[in-house]
Amino acid sequence: MSAVAPTELQALAEEAVVYAWPLHEMARMRAATSPKRTEAGEVAPEGQRWCNIFVHARQLLRAGGSRVVTPNNDTLYTNAWLDLGAGPLVIDVPDTAGRYYVLGLLDFYTNPFAHIGQRLTGTAARSFVIVPPGWQGQLPAAFDAPGARIVAPTRWLWIIGRILVDGPQDVAAVNRLQDGFVVRPLADWMDGKPPAPRAFDPACDPKAPVTAAHFAAQVNAALRDNPPPAGEATFMARFAAVGIGPDVTALNGEQSAVLQAALHAVLAQLRQGALGHTQPTGWTCLPVIEGHFGLDFRTRAHIALKYIGMLESREATYPMAWTDAQGRPLDGAHRYRLRFAPGALPPVDAFWSLTIYDARDYMLVDNPIDRYAIGGRTPGLRRDADGGLTLHIQHGAPASDAEHANWLPAPTGDFYLCLRAYLPHAELLDGRYALPPITRLDH
Repeated sequence: MSAVAPTELQALAEEAVVYAWPLHEMARMRAATSPKRTEAGEVAPEGQRWCNIFVHARQLLRAGGSRVVTPNNDTLYTNAWLDLGAGPLVIDVPDTAGRYYVLGLLDFYTNPFAHIGQRLTGTAARSFVIVPPGWQGQLPAAFDAPGARIVAPTRWLWIIGRILVDGPQDVAAVNRLQDGFVVRPLADWMDGKPPAPRAFDPACDPKAPVTAAHFAAQVNAALRDNPPPAGEATFMARFAAVGIGPDVTALNGEQSAVLQAALHAVLAQLRQGALGHTQPTGWTCLPVIEGHFGLDFRTRAHIALKYIGMLESREATYPMAWTDAQGRPLDGAHRYRLRFAPGALPPVDAFWSLTIYDARDYMLVDNPIDRYAIGGRTPGLRRDADGGLTLHIQHGAPASDAEHANWLPAPTGDFYLCLRAYLPHAELLDGRYALPPITRLDH
């Protein structure tokens, strides 16, 4: 039995779950989203999947089309799981001719540590090398250019790429651009060899219940492959008492019980808890995320649970609305209006959109007009007489043509809204710009 008092052991277990939850989610997402078959038809060996290869979403997401919570409907995703265990990998990107794109790089702790794309590296065709932690080899001169060498904090990375799509008619053009994103080992890139994916065993059932044994197995394997920063080694060592650590191979009965209780408690807190600060108009603004969460492990866990794959805030920010202006939960049984005054649209350098999600599963909502988001690029929007913009959010179709043009269909039950602002101006991040209130029109 442990020499630690039960209450102290429970607190330690909850601390360990908060710290390690992102590792669990990354292992689960790697198993769920890495491909079994390449687009060329090459099938991975039984029980294995491919990494070191880009996987492209060829159509805009609709209801039921995502494994990632709070997905967007503005871009096509181009993703890759990278294993740097054998050395550096090179990423080739195409010339997007000014079209917005970003490759967001997450380490295995979900830190958005690097970004490739319009904001930082431009939109011309380029090559980037990603080197493993501690790697000291020589690189070709091509990677002397600013931003061309990226040092990875962990062996495993997740690249989540987004390429702007201006509606269904633009999808084919973006598909051609997607084909220009290529990943290869450095030696193969230097020799001009074609890309070749690597098979790996994810050793995870992404649909498995989150039991203490499953959680510990996934997290401890992840810790062995992706050690935490050196400064966290002493901090991490305490978690071995509750079964979390790179050297822990199996849980004893006490560890299993206390870890299961901690999972139940922490996940309930994260699911019910608010993240960020709420503006007077009712919008919740997420914390400003930099390239690393630092020691803010609770925010990191909260985002991993609800918004995994977030970019850093200077790339995109995502104000959320769960209630109307009077604090009442948003519900498809009611009708709502969101009005932007003249000259008061969200200030961005790329684009903005408003997306609606079912509050039960954080996913897109099926609707009769296949509209999951509305924003500055939506065709046919009707401006108000004074130049403002009024959006209508409700389950049933509005009666007038003008309101129908500006309609964002809601589900029958509880929902929430996410305003995506890509390349936001500073006033969107520091609170000087306040989003307008969501007004309920019926009572």
